[in-house]
Amino acid sequence: MVGVDDGVRLRTWTTGTPARLPPVLVLHGGPGLWDYLAPLARLLDPVTVVHRFDQRGCGGSDPSPAHTIARYVADIEALRRHWGHDAWVVAGHSFGATLAFAYALAHPRRTLAMAYVSGVGVGDWRTGYAREQSRRMTASQRQRLAALDAQAARSPAEEVEFRALSWFTDYADPHDGWRWALADARGGETINWTANRALTAETRRWPDADMLAGARGLTMPCWFIHGDEDPRPGRTVAELAAAVPSSGVHPIHGAGHQPWRERPAETQSVLREMLSRCSQPLLVEGGE
Repeated sequence: MVGVDDGVRLRTWTTGTPARLPPVLVLHGGPGLWDYLAPLARLLDPVTVVHRFDQRGCGGSDPSPAHTIARYVADIEALRRHWGHDAWVVAGHSFGATLAFAYALAHPRRTLAMAYVSGVGVGDWRTGYAREQSRRMTASQRQRLAALDAQAARSPAEEVEFRALSWFTDYADPHDGWRWALADARGGETINWTANRALTAETRRWPDADMLAGARGLTMPCWFIHGDEDPRPGRTVAELAAAVPSSGVHPIHGAGHQPWRERPAETQSVLREMLSRCSQPLLVEGGE
């Protein structure tokens, strides 16, 4: 547990091997979920140090009424200082990719590289996602998910069913997807819906023009990693990537929203190549 400036303690993990490659922070998605990225961290553990944490109010971290992107970015910076890194690679998944992008904008001199894994990019991604999610479900599954979503309260069994129905379409293979989604649904913690609603509302208010302008100012390498079977459209990710001067889009073929599960070797190869191209900068004391 690591305390930050407002007294909230964050549950953290550090794994891996100190090496010449820079340390990595991986950021889970949601918002309102908990860390689930140990399998992704294991892909990097043999070559560098990897940090993970539960975002505030989520998982094993302390409750908090503060759920803004600025507050979450401040938490990341507090963790960097706690662990004593001058700079590091920030890799975010899904909502975590949005958070990694925001951190890179706020602290460019502390960000050696950014990995934007299975993010949503810029523009209207929700229409395409909803259409593809619906296509991957049967009529009865769609009806059941809508009914569970409309309930004011769900029993534990209904909560597991709701999560599995919500998540299984994220995978390229529906049979593996249902198995993984059901396992995650049964083993997960309480979703922080307050955090989810607050952060979703905030990011929906971001003007596309501001995001693209910020992207054009990023000078560190930015790798946009996206499964080509992710129901979230790759088109909106490519649009954001195109605005970054030093970026590349790295599709993972045959993978959905969690490419390290369906294509671990390919995902590992891309991430390790990104790390191998990073170098430690010379920082001015106090510089951001």
